[in-house]
Amino acid sequence: MINRKEIEGLVEERIQELNNGLYVVEMTISSSNVIRIELDKLQGGVTVTDCMSVSRNVEHNLDREKADFELHVSSAGLDKPLRHINQYVKNIGRELEVFRKDGTKVEGEIVKVSDDRIVLSSSEMQIVENKKKKERVEVINEILLADIKEAKIVISFK
Repeated sequence: MINRKEIEGLVEERIQELNNGLYVVEMTISSSNVIRIELDKLQGGVTVTDCMSVSRNVEHNLDREKADFELHVSSAGLDKPLRHINQYVKNIGRELEVFRKDGTKVEGEIVKVSDDRIVLSSSEMQIVENKKKKERVEVINEILLADIKEAKIVISFK
C-alpha cells in the first residue's frame, strides 16, 4: 500500500525547492495505487517542467518493489471547478459561476477573498426607488466557502 504521508512529503519537498508559488490543489491515491496530483500556482500557470519535477521526485523516491504504482501529475485545468482557496485569490477580477449547496446559482466578478468567504460583484437591471424606470445597479454577493457546491471560472473569448 502506498503511504499518503510519504507522497505528500515528497511533493512538498519539491515544491519548497522550486519556490515558485506552486501548491497542491488535489491529491488522490486509488486502491489500485493510481496516484493523481493536481498542481496550481499563485501567479501564472503551471509549466510542464513543474509537473515533471514533482513527478520525478515522487517517482525516484518510491520503491516499486514494495508497491507498484501509476503516477499522474498535472495542472489544475481552467475548465475544472475551483477547489483551493488560493485558486479564488489567483482569479480575483475574473468572472465566476457559483452553484450553492441550496441549488441557487450566482455569477459575478470575484472582488474579494477571505479565509471563509468570497465576494462577487455583478450588475443587473432593477427598478430604482422613487423612479419609474429600470437602471443598472451593482449587486454584491457574499458567499461562504462552506455553502459552495461548485465554482467555475467563466471562460470568455471577447
